[in-house]
Amino acid sequence: MPVNLTVCARTDVGLVRRSNEDAFVVADLTSGSALHEPQVTSRLEVGDRGVLLAVADGLGGHAAGEVASALVVESLRRSLSRSIPADPRRVDGLVEEAARRANRAVWQAAHAPGRERMGTTLTAVFVRGPYAHIAEVGDSRAYLLRGGVIQQVTRDQSYVQLLIDSGVSPHDARRSPFNSVVLQAMGTRPDVKVALGRLALRQRDCLIVCSDGLSNKVGVDELRWAILRSQRLDAACAAMVDLAKQRGGEDNITVIVAGVSGDLPRQIAGESIDDTFQVVQEFRT
Repeated sequence: MPVNLTVCARTDVGLVRRSNEDAFVVADLTSGSALHEPQVTSRLEVGDRGVLLAVADGLGGHAAGEVASALVVESLRRSLSRSIPADPRRVDGLVEEAARRANRAVWQAAHAPGRERMGTTLTAVFVRGPYAHIAEVGDSRAYLLRGGVIQQVTRDQSYVQLLIDSGVSPHDARRSPFNSVVLQAMGTRPDVKVALGRLALRQRDCLIVCSDGLSNKVGVDELRWAILRSQRLDAACAAMVDLAKQRGGEDNITVIVAGVSGDLPRQIAGESIDDTFQVVQEFRT
């Protein structure tokens, strides 16, 4: 039996912004089908070329953020639609190169009039066989829910995270006047440092990818409960987005939730998420 994903994705402009600068893609790269609608639910069989789940958050207040985010997810989808090697270590390199190619596409497009300084974050989860390969630039996030435990599997490339790493409390760090600053973004420089991780999947895993319009408003335990208390993933996505809007909805809100099933090992007693997750490449300032 192959690996299967039941995927729900939802994006919302929020309550303050006039336009939605977030973009997402759910792409079955074996069949060539890709879903971009504001709300989608799909069941996908992970074929030889894998499945791509990606969220990009156009930089708020920058020109053409919605162009940058859409360009990034489409470039990534095209790059990963090519032949995929069997060795997961080589797949890591392929995902990194696809992200760097997407960065160059935005960098070049940002020289057009009206698009100067445009940029976007990117967090992508590429599922192929028993592994999820995770790439990150910026502060959009990916989480894993397994056996009732949820854990963030990306690390924010942000000024807030830099303050926390230096010893400032998370509460004080988030109150910084620079709390919206990301340390790098797609398209703002000719090259980027792509953070990479590789996750060995287990039966009944649940992957979550989201923009900071969700993660800044909804705590990690609340994400966990939204999924565990919902009978369907579309209801879980709706509950997450609604909660972010109830708390102000100042930013665009995007989330992808993917339930994993099929030909995968079960979580064994005593096995933690860290036991199955490898940091392939860190982002360093």
